[in-house]
Parts: sequence; structure tokens; C-alpha cells
Amino acid sequence: QARLPFVDRKEYPLKPEDARAWSTAEVDDLLSQDLGRFERGVVRYCPAAVTRQGHFDGLASFSFNLGLGTLQRSTLRMRYNRADYAGAADEFLKFVKGGGRVLPGLVTRRNDERALFMS
Repeated sequence: QARLPFVDRKEYPLKPEDARAWSTAEVDDLLSQDLGRFERGVVRYCPAAVTRQGHFDGLASFSFNLGLGTLQRSTLRMRYNRADYAGAADEFLKFVKGGGRVLPGLVTRRNDERALFMS
């Protein structure tokens, strides 16, 4: 299936089944399913995180936002798996750019994830 260019998306008609209100339960279910994939990835790539709730939650949030491939290839993962938790925490702060520039929202998110990781 071809991808629709971003500029054309606003004019693309929704299918009748897509143009509906979602219930809170449906949204929660979709989020739970999606988040489960990232939680399993954290367990796979950083197994020790299952014993530390803050580490697990920070890594899951990071992965949810950036993808499991980014976690898999990251220095954050390498430092974490070597039990360099302070060094791993500092790695969160390297992922604050979008489109080649530092984005304030990403700075806030990474600081929050780092704080969660350190909790």
C-alpha cells in the first residue's frame, strides 16, 4: 500500500468506520496493546529492568516514543546492561532533537523519563 504524502492527508476522506468516536475503553485497550509490545522489548533488550520499576518505566517510555530499534542500538542500552545506571540515565538527554534542532518538548520528555528512570 502506497503512503499518502503528508500534505494530502487533510483532504483524504475517512472510511465510515474510521469517522467515529472512540470509547475510553477502546482507546485504553489500543494503548495497552501497543504499550505491551514496548514493554516486551525492554525486557528483551534490558532484562535487569524487570527488577527495578523506575528503570523499566523510564525505558518503556523512551522506547514507546523513539522505537525499540533506537533502544536496541543505543549507548543507553549498552550502559544499562553494564550496570552503569548513572551513565544510562545521562544518555536519555541525548535524544532531544527533531528535524536537526533541539525541541523543548523533547527536552522536557527526556528529563521526565530520566527522573522516572532514577526513581
